[in-house]
Amino acid sequence: MLATALYASGPAVADPVALPSTASEAVQRMIDLSRQSEQLNQQALSAQDELDAKLAVQEEADAKLAATTQVADAARAEVRKFQPVIDRTAIATYQGARTNRMYAVLVSDSPQQLLDQMSTLDVLSAQTADQLKEFKKATDAAESAESAARAAADAARGAAEKADQVRADLERKRSELGGAIAQVIEAWSSLSVKDRSALAGSPFPPGFDRDTLLQGLVPGSGTSALAAGLTRVGDPYVWGATGPDKFDCSGLVQWAFKQVGKNVPRTSSAQASYGTPVSKENMQPGDVVFFYSDISHVGIYAGNGLMLHASTFGVPVAVAPMGTTPFHSARRY
Repeated sequence: MLATALYASGPAVADPVALPSTASEAVQRMIDLSRQSEQLNQQALSAQDELDAKLAVQEEADAKLAATTQVADAARAEVRKFQPVIDRTAIATYQGARTNRMYAVLVSDSPQQLLDQMSTLDVLSAQTADQLKEFKKATDAAESAESAARAAADAARGAAEKADQVRADLERKRSELGGAIAQVIEAWSSLSVKDRSALAGSPFPPGFDRDTLLQGLVPGSGTSALAAGLTRVGDPYVWGATGPDKFDCSGLVQWAFKQVGKNVPRTSSAQASYGTPVSKENMQPGDVVFFYSDISHVGIYAGNGLMLHASTFGVPVAVAPMGTTPFHSARRY
């Protein structure tokens, strides 16, 4: 699939032994380097998507931590509200305070005084019981809130660590992509005008009939997305671009379907899980086609074994045969 002789240990490290000696070798080196950079581009885009997802989880975890901390603070404040009463009751009990009915009988001077004292004791006992009950309720709530806050803090910390790991991976991929892009541009610059023209090729293959292809166009269908994409034929390939006048492969697919109201994922690998699968034998114009084992290239099927795609640097958006690219799968959006 790739000219492995060009690289010793990774896609961004060129092998000086593999320098081209002929014009055809120079063009092939350009194609191979572009293929490597396209892979890195899709990997970097996937890492960015993963980072965005991790940051969303982190944001949610941080919000939950803030909410649970607020609940825990309120619960502790509720406990503190009951604490003086509970402390006084505990101290009175410890010091042997006499608050039972037998004590009232012993110290009463008259039946009325006895009734008054016993009534007061009943009220005090009921109040104390209620306060103890509320205190228990408040402490249980505080313990539960603090436990939730601790769990939220752990989750927030874990989410932040995962986001940091993905961020580091993204920066590494971006660095590798930058090096690969520089190599591609250098290789392209070394080509003659004739070779550049041959590399760019024709925007449409011989006999391609756009009007017949788009007959019976259904709004919002894959064919209408194909029609939108065909308006961008001739626009340049640019790594990471999503339009409206420059594209990478998955950016073109995303842009075309966005024009018909469908928000498809950004990367080719994510796009390969969107919609429903279609066999190669049953593909229709407007279906999305994927290539290579790592699903690092994507286009829109244009019928008769052709596809619309943003191919690679130096090659504008075009309709081209599918047969030169290893087919992986197809989806219908």
